[in-house]
Amino acid sequence: MESFDLEGLPVYSKSQLALRNGEDREEIWTAYNGIIYDVGSSRLWRNGKHYEHWAGQDLTEELDRDAPHTKNVFDKFKAIGKLSN
Repeated sequence: MESFDLEGLPVYSKSQLALRNGEDREEIWTAYNGIIYDVGSSRLWRNGKHYEHWAGQDLTEELDRDAPHTKNVFDKFKAIGKLSN
């Protein structure tokens, strides 16, 4: 599991996250449990979509409810920010 300093991460709003959906900009970001991850390096997130999930949004509720994998799936991605409330 990647360890990182949450205090050192920049804070982004939901609207800033939404711009990183793989369509409006090259970045492909998604949030889980208040942390924003860069998922653009994954071939599974091409064009900002991974199965029925879309980048640029907080996927916490969706993944906690429906995902076939655990939250550890984000361990392989770089945490790049925190999602503001």
